Amino acid sequence: MKTVAIIYHSGYGHTERLAHSVAKGAKDGKAKVGLYLATDLADSTAEHWDALESADAIIFGAPTYMGAASAEFKKFADTSSNVWARHAWKDKLAAGFTNSGSIAGDKSSTLNQMFILACQHGMIWVPPAFKPGYSNSTQDYETAINRCGFYTGVGTQSLDDQGPDQSPNPADLETGRLLGERVAIAAHRWHGET
Repeated sequence: MKTVAIIYHSGYGHTERLAHSVAKGAKDGKAKVGLYLATDLADSTAEHWDALESADAIIFGAPTYMGAASAEFKKFADTSSNVWARHAWKDKLAAGFTNSGSIAGDKSSTLNQMFILACQHGMIWVPPAFKPGYSNSTQDYETAINRCGFYTGVGTQSLDDQGPDQSPNPADLETGRLLGERVAIAAHRWHGET
Protein backbone atom coordinates (compact mmCIF):
# COMPACT_ATOMS: atom_id res chain seq x y z
CA MET A 1 0.00 0.00 0.00
CA LYS A 2 1.30 3.46 -0.90
CA THR A 3 1.52 6.21 1.72
CA VAL A 4 0.35 9.79 1.24
CA ALA A 5 1.36 12.42 3.80
CA ILE A 6 -0.69 15.60 4.01
CA ILE A 7 1.05 18.55 5.67
CA TYR A 8 -1.19 21.52 6.31
CA HIS A 9 -1.76 24.63 8.34
CA SER A 10 -5.24 25.94 9.11
CA GLY A 11 -5.83 29.21 10.88
CA TYR A 12 -9.59 29.03 11.36
CA GLY A 13 -10.47 25.43 10.51
CA HIS A 14 -11.49 25.84 6.85
CA THR A 15 -8.23 24.51 5.43
CA GLU A 16 -8.30 21.66 7.95
CA ARG A 17 -11.71 20.63 6.71
CA LEU A 18 -10.34 20.66 3.16
CA ALA A 19 -7.30 18.62 4.30
CA HIS A 20 -9.64 15.92 5.62
CA SER A 21 -11.41 15.80 2.23
CA VAL A 22 -8.06 15.42 0.48
CA ALA A 23 -7.22 12.61 2.92
CA LYS A 24 -10.53 10.88 2.18
CA GLY A 25 -9.69 10.98 -1.52
CA ALA A 26 -6.24 9.50 -0.95
CA LYS A 27 -7.86 6.68 1.04
CA ASP A 28 -10.37 6.19 -1.80
CA GLY A 29 -7.30 5.83 -4.05
CA LYS A 30 -6.13 2.91 -1.86
CA ALA A 31 -3.39 4.77 0.00
CA LYS A 32 -2.50 4.89 3.66
CA VAL A 33 -2.78 8.51 4.81
CA GLY A 34 -1.05 10.55 7.47
CA LEU A 35 -2.25 14.06 8.37
CA TYR A 36 0.41 16.36 9.86
CA LEU A 37 0.13 19.91 11.14
CA ALA A 38 2.76 22.25 9.73
CA THR A 39 3.07 23.84 13.17
CA ASP A 40 4.11 20.47 14.62
CA LEU A 41 6.85 20.18 11.97
CA ALA A 42 8.33 23.65 12.40
CA ASP A 43 11.03 22.10 14.57
CA SER A 44 13.47 19.99 12.54
CA THR A 45 13.68 17.46 15.39
CA ALA A 46 9.92 16.77 15.41
CA GLU A 47 9.02 13.07 15.32
CA HIS A 48 6.96 13.24 12.13
CA TRP A 49 9.87 13.99 9.79
CA ASP A 50 10.65 10.25 9.50
CA ALA A 51 7.08 9.55 8.40
CA LEU A 52 7.37 12.19 5.68
CA GLU A 53 10.62 10.69 4.49
CA SER A 54 9.03 7.26 4.10
CA ALA A 55 5.89 8.57 2.33
CA ASP A 56 5.41 7.96 -1.38
CA ALA A 57 3.66 11.30 -1.87
CA ILE A 58 3.36 14.54 0.07
CA ILE A 59 0.47 16.94 -0.35
CA PHE A 60 0.94 20.49 0.96
CA GLY A 61 -1.96 22.60 2.24
CA ALA A 62 -2.22 26.13 3.60
CA PRO A 63 -4.59 29.05 3.65
CA THR A 64 -3.75 32.02 1.46
CA TYR A 65 -3.17 35.07 3.64
CA MET A 66 -2.21 38.40 2.11
CA GLY A 67 -1.35 36.76 -1.24
CA ALA A 68 0.85 33.94 0.03
CA ALA A 69 0.89 30.80 2.16
CA SER A 70 0.44 31.39 5.87
CA ALA A 71 3.55 32.16 7.93
CA GLU A 72 3.12 28.90 9.82
CA PHE A 73 3.30 26.92 6.58
CA LYS A 74 6.29 28.96 5.42
CA LYS A 75 8.09 28.15 8.67
CA PHE A 76 7.56 24.45 7.97
CA ALA A 77 8.83 24.94 4.39
CA ASP A 78 11.95 26.71 5.66
CA THR A 79 12.58 23.95 8.19
CA SER A 80 12.44 21.37 5.40
CA SER A 81 15.84 22.65 4.23
CA ASN A 82 17.32 19.95 6.46
CA VAL A 83 15.57 17.38 4.26
CA TRP A 84 16.57 19.29 1.12
CA ALA A 85 20.25 19.05 2.09
CA ARG A 86 19.96 15.24 1.95
CA HIS A 87 17.61 15.22 -1.07
CA ALA A 88 15.44 12.89 0.98
CA TRP A 89 12.20 13.79 -0.84
CA LYS A 90 13.66 13.41 -4.33
CA ASP A 91 11.27 11.60 -6.72
CA LYS A 92 8.35 11.62 -4.28
CA LEU A 93 5.06 12.83 -5.73
CA ALA A 94 3.76 16.21 -4.55
CA ALA A 95 0.59 18.28 -4.86
CA GLY A 96 -1.00 21.25 -3.12
CA PHE A 97 -4.21 22.90 -1.99
CA THR A 98 -5.17 26.26 -0.55
CA ASN A 99 -8.22 28.14 0.66
CA SER A 100 -9.11 31.81 1.02
CA GLY A 101 -12.10 34.08 1.51
CA SER A 102 -12.43 35.24 -2.07
CA ILE A 103 -12.81 33.32 -5.31
CA ALA A 104 -9.31 34.08 -6.61
CA GLY A 105 -7.65 35.70 -3.62
CA ASP A 106 -4.14 35.32 -5.09
CA LYS A 107 -4.31 31.59 -4.38
CA SER A 108 -2.05 30.99 -7.39
CA SER A 109 0.78 32.58 -5.41
CA THR A 110 0.34 30.03 -2.63
CA LEU A 111 0.12 27.10 -5.04
CA ASN A 112 3.23 28.37 -6.83
CA GLN A 113 5.07 28.53 -3.48
CA MET A 114 4.18 24.88 -2.90
CA PHE A 115 5.16 23.93 -6.45
CA ILE A 116 8.54 25.64 -6.11
CA LEU A 117 9.10 23.98 -2.72
CA ALA A 118 8.41 20.59 -4.31
CA CYS A 119 10.72 21.34 -7.24
CA GLN A 120 13.52 22.40 -4.92
CA HIS A 121 13.17 19.03 -3.22
CA GLY A 122 13.29 17.24 -6.59
CA MET A 123 9.69 16.07 -6.28
CA ILE A 124 7.26 15.27 -9.12
CA TRP A 125 4.23 17.63 -9.10
CA VAL A 126 0.76 16.15 -9.65
CA PRO A 127 -1.81 18.72 -10.83
CA PRO A 128 -5.54 18.17 -10.29
CA ALA A 129 -6.11 17.53 -14.03
CA PHE A 130 -9.69 18.70 -14.16
CA LYS A 131 -11.02 21.65 -16.14
CA PRO A 132 -12.58 24.70 -14.52
CA GLY A 133 -16.06 23.72 -13.45
CA TYR A 134 -17.71 27.09 -13.86
CA SER A 135 -16.81 28.34 -17.30
CA ASN A 136 -20.17 28.60 -19.08
CA SER A 137 -23.74 29.60 -18.32
CA THR A 138 -25.04 26.03 -18.16
CA GLN A 139 -22.96 25.23 -15.07
CA ASP A 140 -23.96 25.98 -11.50
CA TYR A 141 -21.28 27.76 -9.50
CA GLU A 142 -22.36 26.21 -6.19
CA THR A 143 -22.06 22.60 -7.40
CA ALA A 144 -19.19 22.81 -9.91
CA ILE A 145 -15.98 20.86 -9.32
CA ASN A 146 -12.95 23.19 -9.51
CA ARG A 147 -15.35 26.11 -9.49
CA CYS A 148 -12.52 28.56 -8.73
CA GLY A 149 -10.66 27.36 -11.83
CA PHE A 150 -7.16 26.39 -10.69
CA TYR A 151 -4.87 24.08 -12.66
CA THR A 152 -1.71 24.05 -10.51
CA GLY A 153 -3.44 22.67 -7.43
CA VAL A 154 -6.77 22.95 -5.66
CA GLY A 155 -7.96 26.39 -4.68
CA THR A 156 -11.18 26.70 -2.70
CA GLN A 157 -13.25 29.48 -1.19
CA SER A 158 -14.54 29.90 2.35
CA LEU A 159 -16.76 32.88 2.89
CA ASP A 160 -15.44 35.19 5.60
CA ASP A 161 -18.69 35.12 7.56
CA GLN A 162 -19.02 31.31 7.59
CA GLY A 163 -17.26 28.90 9.91
CA PRO A 164 -15.65 25.64 8.83
CA ASP A 165 -18.93 23.81 9.46
CA GLN A 166 -20.38 25.67 6.43
CA SER A 167 -17.43 26.50 4.22
CA PRO A 168 -15.75 25.41 1.95
CA ASN A 169 -18.89 24.20 0.25
CA PRO A 170 -19.50 20.55 -0.76
CA ALA A 171 -18.27 21.10 -4.34
CA ASP A 172 -14.95 22.51 -3.10
CA LEU A 173 -14.58 19.63 -0.65
CA GLU A 174 -15.22 17.18 -3.48
CA THR A 175 -12.58 18.99 -5.56
CA GLY A 176 -10.13 18.38 -2.71
CA ARG A 177 -11.19 14.74 -2.43
CA LEU A 178 -10.55 14.24 -6.14
CA LEU A 179 -7.03 15.70 -5.77
CA GLY A 180 -6.23 13.25 -2.96
CA GLU A 181 -7.55 10.34 -5.00
CA ARG A 182 -5.53 11.40 -8.06
CA VAL A 183 -2.31 11.62 -6.05
CA ALA A 184 -2.87 8.16 -4.53
CA ILE A 185 -3.59 6.62 -7.94
CA ALA A 186 -0.54 8.39 -9.39
CA ALA A 187 1.60 6.99 -6.56
CA HIS A 188 0.54 3.46 -7.47
CA ARG A 189 1.27 4.10 -11.16
CA TRP A 190 4.60 5.83 -10.38
CA HIS A 191 5.70 2.62 -8.66
CA GLY A 192 4.52 0.36 -11.50
CA GLU A 193 1.27 -0.76 -9.90
CA THR A 194 -2.14 -0.53 -11.53
